[in-house]
Amino acid sequence: RGHNLKGIDVAIPLGCLVCVSGVSGSGKSSLVHDTVHPVLSARLQYGERRPLAFDQVHGHDLLERVVAVDQAPIGRSARSNAATYTGLMAALRNLFVDLPEARLRGYRAGHFSFNSLGACTACGGSGRDPEAEGFEDLPVPCVICSGSRYNREVLEIRFRDHSIDDVLQCSVVEALGLFTNVPEAAQRLRLLADLGLGYLRLGQPASSLSGGEAQRVKLAAELGRPTRERTLYILDEPTSGLHHQDVAYLLELLQRLVDRDNTVLVVEHELSVIAAADHVIDLGPEAGQAGGEVVIAGTPQDVAACAASHTGRYLATFLAGGMTARGTDP
Repeated sequence: RGHNLKGIDVAIPLGCLVCVSGVSGSGKSSLVHDTVHPVLSARLQYGERRPLAFDQVHGHDLLERVVAVDQAPIGRSARSNAATYTGLMAALRNLFVDLPEARLRGYRAGHFSFNSLGACTACGGSGRDPEAEGFEDLPVPCVICSGSRYNREVLEIRFRDHSIDDVLQCSVVEALGLFTNVPEAAQRLRLLADLGLGYLRLGQPASSLSGGEAQRVKLAAELGRPTRERTLYILDEPTSGLHHQDVAYLLELLQRLVDRDNTVLVVEHELSVIAAADHVIDLGPEAGQAGGEVVIAGTPQDVAACAASHTGRYLATFLAGGMTARGTDP
């Protein structure tokens, strides 16, 4: 009953792909991000964010954790990137440290990290000229390492004629071709590619990623971790900026989480996602004070048959094959 939510009761079936739909301002974020997430986080993981007003919650004991795969930045430091966040960097370090030349020199995994033993001694692994302090917005590379962040000796170690810095300059698609026969690396790269991030450079600073890119990197990281069960994953418009083909891959990956005995709760306007959901909670009927109610909850077919639902009207046309799958927001 926080913000414009009018004292609604909402049931979220577990072990399903659940979609919360409705026009902008109908109460989707108030329900999912400002009520459900902080409540479950407090109950399951000692989260401290205060939820909006609510009366009761039941069934949280059936879950082990809640994970918000949101569009918040994955790191503000220039030293954080997609490779480090997804665990790919650890796989690359393990690969390089096992190369014959690295073993001959007695290198350890830390030698292939610009945050550790492999850092350029002049810039400390920042890649920037230490004399350029105060000019953070200007690209002033270190004169010793030329911006690679690594010391010269480490860059002499090569896998298929690529140094560790060369690898970090590769896009996900380029790296996938390079590491096709390295399962630990290929698995994580394939997840990133399937989520529409094939163009992303591995060493690109996390702070430069858009909200949609950051969310998909987080999802790739979750999918790349050992199997977890009884988790509620919360996503906010994960299809933002994706091509139709990439949306299909995204749905496959979300279903993979559900198949592992997890629940995926998605706030989304994309019709193909709504149509693929096991259960839809449609809020509205309008925005602001004219919203905040459950218009219809049920299968996509139930929503499509609801005359009071704006989502249902668009969804009915989509299910009948009469339109392409782009948002339902007027």
